[in-house]
Amino acid sequence: MSTADLTVLSLGRPDVSASEYIAEIQRSLAAQDKVRYRMHAMGTSLEGSTTDILELVGQLHAVPFEQGVPRVYSVLKLDERRDKPEQTLDDKVRSVERLLDSD
Repeated sequence: MSTADLTVLSLGRPDVSASEYIAEIQRSLAAQDKVRYRMHAMGTSLEGSTTDILELVGQLHAVPFEQGVPRVYSVLKLDERRDKPEQTLDDKVRSVERLLDSD
């Protein structure tokens, strides 16, 4: 399993707010069932196979273009651990929290 963090930036939009574009990306995420996701303040965390994540990122990158934006800039951070293939986003957070709890 892989985990990823995705930020899709809609450039050249008429308004300063990006909420409309982010909402449409979240709708696209909700319409699929291969990759688990969690929106956060600066993007979206993804969890699934590398192949599924990369395919989905291509689809999400296109969403603002479909809304008429002339330029889209996407940032993807992808992490794949083959020694721990079942590691989830929650597992990663819990690992750090355990260390903090022992302080």
